[in-house]
Amino acid sequence: MHETGPMLVDSHCHLDFPDFDSERQEIIDRAAAAGVGCMLTISTRVEKFETIRQIAERFDNVYCSVGTHPHNAGEEQHITVDDLVELSGHPKVVAIGEAGLDYYYDNAPRDAQATGLRRHISAARMTQLPLIIHARDADADMQSILREESQAGAFPFVLHCFSSGRELAETGIELGGYVSFSGILTFKRSDELRTIARSLPPERLLVETDAPYLAPVPHRGRRNEPSYVVHTAEVLADTLGMDCSSLWTQTTENFFRLFNKVPRSAGQGNT
Repeated sequence: MHETGPMLVDSHCHLDFPDFDSERQEIIDRAAAAGVGCMLTISTRVEKFETIRQIAERFDNVYCSVGTHPHNAGEEQHITVDDLVELSGHPKVVAIGEAGLDYYYDNAPRDAQATGLRRHISAARMTQLPLIIHARDADADMQSILREESQAGAFPFVLHCFSSGRELAETGIELGGYVSFSGILTFKRSDELRTIARSLPPERLLVETDAPYLAPVPHRGRRNEPSYVVHTAEVLADTLGMDCSSLWTQTTENFFRLFNKVPRSAGQGNT
């Protein structure tokens, strides 16, 4: 069991995915035992938000977002800014998204992805809940949209599961955003990503699993789960030249500062 001390937060996972259906309680328990006191489970389809909401309501230390993943943007063009704002009023909904641009898979038309992203930005601006941004192989367009939309009014955001170039990271920081690292940071060939992490201000960094995807070393290739975020945190601490306890404290403080709808007492009784 995790001993009393700083807790860690998994700032991005997908607990509603069928990979977890048979042992959701056990996964939450393993996370708590590892010191992961709070988890944020992320919406990928507004039309399936009810499932996400029920999971967040079931577990005291689980919170959620509402939004449409860029892969699904073409299917949820009918979701309006007002829809997002209304659903975000639930006490367990602490973020908007994930939304963004994914030109690697191109599962939705790029104009639909951009339209969806701008709607989510509007909802984040209106609610001042942080927008969880998915960006893959779309650095230039993402930077352009973020700069343009920021000029129309500030909104909190995080570049989640960061695997993009230095310029997008620096643009995100410049505009007041945060950068979150997943298990990709632990991969052998991620030297460039670790170099980028080293160049960013520690007070703007988060850790996540993106579970069930992208399990960190030493679990790479298996199903990921929130307890494994400790391995990403270890590598980030080593990358930044910090001890693990300080890194846990720093990233958890960053999480509560960004996701300020989450009570700071969240998770304290679960570790």
